[in-house]
Amino acid sequence: MTDLSHFDANGASNPNNNIFGLPFTEDDARLVILPVPWEVTVSYNAGTARAADHIFKASMQVDLFDAECNQAWKQGFFMRKPDRKVLLKSDYLRKEAELYIDYTSKGELVEKNNFMCKSLKEINEGGVYLNNWVYEQTRQLLQDGKLVGLLGGDHSTPLGYFKAISEKYPDFGILQIDAHCDLRKSYENFNYSHASIMYNALQELPALSKLVQVGVRDYCQEEWDYLQQNKGRVVTFFDKDIKERLFEGDTWKKIADEIVEKLPTQVYVSFDIDGLDPKLCPNTGTPVPGGFETAQIFYLLKRVLQSGRTIIGFDLSETGVGDMEWDSNVSARVLWKLCNLLVASNS
Repeated sequence: MTDLSHFDANGASNPNNNIFGLPFTEDDARLVILPVPWEVTVSYNAGTARAADHIFKASMQVDLFDAECNQAWKQGFFMRKPDRKVLLKSDYLRKEAELYIDYTSKGELVEKNNFMCKSLKEINEGGVYLNNWVYEQTRQLLQDGKLVGLLGGDHSTPLGYFKAISEKYPDFGILQIDAHCDLRKSYENFNYSHASIMYNALQELPALSKLVQVGVRDYCQEEWDYLQQNKGRVVTFFDKDIKERLFEGDTWKKIADEIVEKLPTQVYVSFDIDGLDPKLCPNTGTPVPGGFETAQIFYLLKRVLQSGRTIIGFDLSETGVGDMEWDSNVSARVLWKLCNLLVASNS
């Protein structure tokens, strides 16, 4: 066990320690954060593959005291170093994807260009590789009795973790905080696109009994049709509808409780940072006007716990990297809250 007798939780963080300045090893930590440095299919701004390092640095400024989950950190949080092999593969395939996207955006036919056909094949194979890698890493951590948080990278990254979770929990739901539905069958011909993560999860994982989406405000006809055809399994609380209800006098508590009511007993939280107001995440991959304050989402997650449901895992994705560290600062505080809630929910 980690000796905390000489650790000052009120002092400045020691950057030689792990995430949030905590002195835990992976063996001693109850919760392990797995960074996944991958952003091959992003369709707008890039940079999320290197988010983990920036969030790690920003985490040193986060105070450890949390009045709602007091002392949860004492059970231990630990973040692994980003896997360099995964990062280099992402960098290589990202360049391939940029060339492919530029080519197809001009109306050129892929089948007439052997190089583009080869690139598309490599990119889709890369998605399979990433899914398998994440699955193996998270499955082993779960088998070791760890709680697991995944840190992207783009929002395609947690599919392998969903698979590992589904093997441990044969009936679970996902609470998705997001500006987008992510329900496209594929996007730009990429099978495992960030825009397809929830479609792929619903297609591949029978254990995923319910998907509850919150904050969606940018979606296509294909996704709208999918929602209409899958109302029993997918429930979407659109940003526009939430805002209109608030404007007309409903409370966030009432709406939050309606959201929680749709969730099963075991809840996985998939948090795309672009679900927040873009003033809080201006460098995210695909920012959209609207969204939430952090306090609103933290309240929603608190209501999940107060309902008696159990949070079984989480991912945090799409944190951008800019000239200022604001995105990383916000994401570090979101990550802290998610870690605390996950441990508190399983104590």
